[in-house]
Amino acid sequence: MSFEPPPRLLLGSGPSPVPQRVRDALAQPTVGHLDPFFVELMEETAGLLRTTFRTENAATLPVSATGSGGMDSLIANFVEPGDRVVVGANGLFGDRLTDALGRAGADVVRVEADWGRAIDLDELRSAIDAGTDAVCVVHGETSTGVCQPLEGLSAACRDAGALLLVDCVTTLSGQPVLLDEWGIDAAFSGSQKCLGAPPGLAPFTAGERALEKLRGRESPVRSWFFDLSLVLGYWDGEGGRVYHHTAPVNMIYALAEALRIVAEEGLEARWERHRRAHEALRDALAQLGLDRLAPDGEELWPLLAVRIPDGIDDISVRGALLTEHGVEIAGSLGPLAGRVWRVGVMGEGARPEPQERLVTALAQLMRRDPAPALEALEAGWAHASA
Repeated sequence: MSFEPPPRLLLGSGPSPVPQRVRDALAQPTVGHLDPFFVELMEETAGLLRTTFRTENAATLPVSATGSGGMDSLIANFVEPGDRVVVGANGLFGDRLTDALGRAGADVVRVEADWGRAIDLDELRSAIDAGTDAVCVVHGETSTGVCQPLEGLSAACRDAGALLLVDCVTTLSGQPVLLDEWGIDAAFSGSQKCLGAPPGLAPFTAGERALEKLRGRESPVRSWFFDLSLVLGYWDGEGGRVYHHTAPVNMIYALAEALRIVAEEGLEARWERHRRAHEALRDALAQLGLDRLAPDGEELWPLLAVRIPDGIDDISVRGALLTEHGVEIAGSLGPLAGRVWRVGVMGEGARPEPQERLVTALAQLMRRDPAPALEALEAGWAHASA
């Protein structure tokens, strides 16, 4: 088998296209995980993550795992057996949270919505009572293209003495995530979505209320590797760094460079670019009969889920799109399998050129005239720039 991967335009549910600067950083010579150069880079990376999360949390770092490891770290540290945890479930990743919480021994209270819809905030808030220890929600449900509103959850959690724990895997740097302003106690993300780094790291942050829960646990954290009290001994520079594990040095090179790119663009400008890209592509794909699943006001900017028209075969079109045109999009899962395509609008994929390539290829495979879709795409970007 050749070690040279085929050229792909990654417009699926992640990973997203990795900029050349990030690939170049990844390929730099490896140093030791306690080398002074790397220690300095750790400090820079943590600072850039704080800026990107919009938080002052000292406990901010990239967990040496994928986003799913970030989820496991969140639950392992801040949920104890017997804790009453309210979880929002309106897609695959809400279901995964439910499963992981059950495995941690939590008393799980599910608040559900149909796949493709946000969860009713009144239902979430009303499920929080004096016995609630934590509330877990997915901000950007990647399986459906829905962004979950969070208004009022922090106040309800504080009134109950509960933690607010949030999955920001698909939203971080692609849609507003205001950790401190929104009162989120701990959150995790993934390196491979809107940040534009390769998969393998889980940006993670925890505030003082979450750390108080960690310090006051009645039982030890069930995972030695994800025990934040141990990991922070390596990532917290005060008093010297204590070896915990061999960090993925080159992956942190890549993440740091990706975060520098985010900082250079500016968070507000980056959020706005993702919004423009989402709306322009939504309008273009609608001309091909591909209508957005999420209703207005519930859309996830970095992930556009569209309904597949009757007569179009999901697997054959996606397969030809990949093998004949080198463009990846994702199918859907669960009750939406075979009925919905998920198109990434993330990082470098949230620009006119890759979207034009996608629209042209899809029109050809669906036997549609590409002109109206391309005109809508161009108009969407032009209108956004005006």
